[in-house]
Amino acid sequence: MTLKITWTQASARRLDRQFLVAPAEAGTPVADVVGAMLAAHAQVLSAAEVSVGMRGTDTTRVDVRTALWEERSLVKTYGPRGTVHLLATGDLPLWCSALPAVPVGGSSFPADVRVSEEQARQIVAAIGDALEGACLTLDELGEEVVARTGSWAGDLVMPAFQDLWPRWRQVMHRAGQSGALCFGPNRGRKVTYTRPPHFEPLPPRKAVRELVRRYLHAYGPSTAAFFAKWLAAPNGWAGGLFGELAAAGEIEEVVFEGQRAWVVAGDTAFPDGPVRGVRLLPYFDAYGIAAQPRELLFPGEAYRRALAGGQAGNYPVLLVDGVVAGVWHQRRQGRRTTVTVEPLRSLTARQERELGEQAARVGEVLEVRAELVIGKVTVGPHA
Repeated sequence: MTLKITWTQASARRLDRQFLVAPAEAGTPVADVVGAMLAAHAQVLSAAEVSVGMRGTDTTRVDVRTALWEERSLVKTYGPRGTVHLLATGDLPLWCSALPAVPVGGSSFPADVRVSEEQARQIVAAIGDALEGACLTLDELGEEVVARTGSWAGDLVMPAFQDLWPRWRQVMHRAGQSGALCFGPNRGRKVTYTRPPHFEPLPPRKAVRELVRRYLHAYGPSTAAFFAKWLAAPNGWAGGLFGELAAAGEIEEVVFEGQRAWVVAGDTAFPDGPVRGVRLLPYFDAYGIAAQPRELLFPGEAYRRALAGGQAGNYPVLLVDGVVAGVWHQRRQGRRTTVTVEPLRSLTARQERELGEQAARVGEVLEVRAELVIGKVTVGPHA
């Protein structure tokens, strides 16, 4: 008989595995917390610091930066969906084999702008060579790439932000996803790039199958379509991959809120009771993006207020008992930050007390003193 899983059960297990029921114990490596999330979105590094810090007992932004720039147990690079993430360094053999194996559509650039597959390989190789033992700004890296490939790579043909970028930059994310590039510490106000620690990649087929299992462990039950959305992969490719894993007995079918879904084979234990408690999650937190179905995570008014055209991550969110029940925003001034929270439903006295604790925790992560204000959030997405 096929196991039936409710949203309440799935939510409780996902939150527990994300350190959002109980934070990770003091001393838990930062990379372990990021690994439990799979990856932490880091286009804005302070948001990633809050994502990771809110999952730890005493983790602060200093701990995240130490892991990133000194210990190098984390890397900041191009991860899922081609966007900037923090990844556990120990997971690079998985990510840097699985991501290049995901099929991508044709380039949207005109023929005289885009690069051929051979040119893309040359650029990625040049980036890796240039960054070996070096930490370069974007301009410095561009000079090295052109010197190693040819003037064609530096042609200013790529439209971007009312400007033109050199041709080579259109495959920069591929260099990150393949392990040839990652971010280095800023040099003043300038972003720098370096090469991550060397590793032995996994065979691509093995890597993508392992990525499915890791995804289902963290965010299952789920479907091939939800996995494809999370990874920005073709639905047909994801469906075939899930079919292969099911045929091999590596994943098993369950019924999740009335629809066919999958979990890792044998991973069928779920909590009986619901999650209780209040959590504050920042912009583009991994849980808000990956947990599906989205209409159950963002019920009722939350679907309109906390999403931007159905897209998650544009607003920091208030979780109450495992579902989105508000939005929030912080405004930092010196050593203080004002955390304004807009609940979408009435909070009990206990929930308001927990909200105060969460706001204080945001301040601890960012090493400032936080003041909680309950009221309307007037800024828009990405503010």
